[in-house]
Amino acid sequence: MNVDILEESFDLVAARGDELVAVFYGNLFVRAPQVRPMFTHVEMKKQRAMLLAALVLLRKSLRDLDAIAPKLRELGARHVAYGATPEAYPIVGEVLIATMAQVGGSRWRDEYSEAWAAAYALVQAAMLEGAAQAGLAEAA
Repeated sequence: MNVDILEESFDLVAARGDELVAVFYGNLFVRAPQVRPMFTHVEMKKQRAMLLAALVLLRKSLRDLDAIAPKLRELGARHVAYGATPEAYPIVGEVLIATMAQVGGSRWRDEYSEAWAAAYALVQAAMLEGAAQAGLAEAA
């Protein structure tokens, strides 16, 4: 995982963070309309703020992802209750990275997308681990 590239690329879009998360949800609902019902009773302004805060936390933790792994597992467990399915995770990652490229514009480079795909794979794995643990706890 190329942390320098991840930091550089996030810093490129961070100044437009509010736009990033707003565009992300718009793109997500176009790409995966099946997730829209999960947000029916969600205050989207608050949701966008929480996503941006999570992305900023991830950016700050890139050099020590193990430190936030428990938080990512907790987040994955919570997403089970929201109706998130394992099949949705790759779509979310794809849309997030594409949205970062969209917001980054001509300054965004292919290597940024590649680095974020690798980082998202780690985030996804931790969240799915938490989701699986939550599923086992519910079944018990």
